[in-house]
Amino acid sequence: MSSLKGVGPRLAERLARLRLGSVQDLLFHLPLRYEDRGTVVPIGSLRPASFALIDGRVELAEVVRGRRPRLLVRVSDGTGQLTLLFFHFYASQINQFRRGTRIRAFGEVRPGMATLSMTHPDYRLGEADPAAEESGLVPVYPATEGLNQTQLRRLLRSALELAGEPGALPDLLPPALREQHGFPTLLEALRYIHAPPPDAPLHAILDGSHPAVRRLAFEELLGHHLSLRRLRQQLQERARAPELAVESALVARFRAALPFRLTGAQERVDSELANDLARPQAMLRLVQGDVGSGKTVVAAMAALRAVEAGWQAAVMAPTELLAEQHHRNFSQWLAPLGVEVAWLSGRLGTRQREEALTAVASGRAMVAVGTHALFQEAVQFQRLGLVIVDEQHRFGVHQRLALREKGERDGVQPHQLIMTATPIPRTLAMTAYADLDVSVIDELPPGRTPVTTVAVSAGRREEVIERVRTACAEGRQAYWVCTLIEESELLEAQAAEATAERLTEALPELRVGLVHGRLKNADKEAIMAAFARGELDLLVATTVIEVGVDVPNASLMIIENAERLGLAQLHQLRGRVGRGAVASSCVLMYQPPLSATAKLRLGIMRETNDGFEIAQRDLELRGPGEFLGTRQTGELRYRTADLVRDAHLLPLVQRAAQQLLREQPAAVQPLIDRWVGHGERYAQV
Repeated sequence: MSSLKGVGPRLAERLARLRLGSVQDLLFHLPLRYEDRGTVVPIGSLRPASFALIDGRVELAEVVRGRRPRLLVRVSDGTGQLTLLFFHFYASQINQFRRGTRIRAFGEVRPGMATLSMTHPDYRLGEADPAAEESGLVPVYPATEGLNQTQLRRLLRSALELAGEPGALPDLLPPALREQHGFPTLLEALRYIHAPPPDAPLHAILDGSHPAVRRLAFEELLGHHLSLRRLRQQLQERARAPELAVESALVARFRAALPFRLTGAQERVDSELANDLARPQAMLRLVQGDVGSGKTVVAAMAALRAVEAGWQAAVMAPTELLAEQHHRNFSQWLAPLGVEVAWLSGRLGTRQREEALTAVASGRAMVAVGTHALFQEAVQFQRLGLVIVDEQHRFGVHQRLALREKGERDGVQPHQLIMTATPIPRTLAMTAYADLDVSVIDELPPGRTPVTTVAVSAGRREEVIERVRTACAEGRQAYWVCTLIEESELLEAQAAEATAERLTEALPELRVGLVHGRLKNADKEAIMAAFARGELDLLVATTVIEVGVDVPNASLMIIENAERLGLAQLHQLRGRVGRGAVASSCVLMYQPPLSATAKLRLGIMRETNDGFEIAQRDLELRGPGEFLGTRQTGELRYRTADLVRDAHLLPLVQRAAQQLLREQPAAVQPLIDRWVGHGERYAQV
């Protein structure tokens, strides 16, 4: 940045706040919008909430005293009057605004006391000097305290001049590829976006459809995609993985003992996993399937293939409740086959923990299930061959990396199977998970009925309570889920306790249970087991029941304050009902008034039960960063691309990546360096 004239330490520090550390970073700092400073608007034609350029004469300038003095300048152009307001001004400034002085001002038009007004507009006094003033379409950039638009525009002009020097900004897209897609050169695209001509189609620049914007978005997506492809290649080249036989006697015995037949989708995904595990390269596969689609059964068969070949499998889940559910399932399924399953949790007593650690270290326990406790230093596997991570986006990058590294020994690393019940839209899977093969279980087990979803105001609570009474009287069971804004287990537990008390009073004939995050594990387990056995009619719970609870007789769910939850969480919770053959319902109870986004979310939940459709709509509402939980999974920041807007470019990006790797491998690393830089290390899991 020091090569730019006028950038000293203080300005460099302010630019760093915007993640601008080089001239190249500055060039990719794109405008948020543009202001039309080429067309003078008559004052009489001004409309509030618009940005406009006016040209008139000063009629009056005065300082109005008060708690906060302000300078008022009345301007007229013969078609109307406008007041310019200045809250920050200096004494000599007042004298500049002499009556009759010509003034040209640009700013946002707002309603005022007597006339329309502009607060702190950009202005120029005296007769117009075309060379001295900004005109035409002027870019407005993301800024920060101490760094204004004028400074940013000056820096961008200097950066574009530097970029125009021979070899300063290499164009990394091959000419044939540019021509194929009708893209301009990189420098042409940047010049057009930072300094568009007066007749430029602004809507096309802002909505991303202009070739100049598409060129930058395409190149950025290509850089990210290539970085993940390169990482995958490096991972697979660096270490061998155990070759596990496709045919397995343990899997055959397991399948024969199941009380149901696998769906076609489960069969297909099992076959994909078996083929991956048979190769000497480490499997890196993401299995996504909607709530209740049977991912755990597929994971169990993968674990059995590892066990039969003499390797251990580790199953990691993000919450105690989900890990417990996996431990229960794996134990029930594998114990009859003579496979010991160890349980590792942060809440184990010292003696139980030592027993589990010994069982895993000695290889007696061939499968270990747990939470993040699995990757603590004390946990040593004898021979880890397969790592299964459930709801992987809930884990931080370093946690997942630590578990993989536990299995690396003598140049051999474990296979990785990642599962999620939060369906990932195709656009995200193609970018954020380009280093993984993706399998989809897109079929629900037979006998499942779609859940009917309704949204009702909290004012109709009594009707909802009656609905619970009716459902339970018919021999069904129900969930009542309490949610709070505060991220506090204590407050959430208190709210759930109060709700359980009120419902016990209102429904004295029902057996009411209560589950929340502050209960001891054993108590939580006992209550969940009682509910599963049908000994409780109504379970009041916090969102701890979001994943891992399977009670086919539960056919009604009430979600209180549903407007506070995101689509993914609402869909996960709703997945707790509709697990049997009986018609099920979900009541989304909300506190009015609803925000526009909350209305949209509840509307989407009413419209569809399809997790992939919900995931796509969630992506559109929240954006990729929040969807992927980038606070904990590293950076997925795009400077010019937008995964929702530019989804149509992704198939082209995949083809271009293959073409580059095949024909011009020398261009790959420079593209990765330009767009991803140090962020590449985050994808190494």
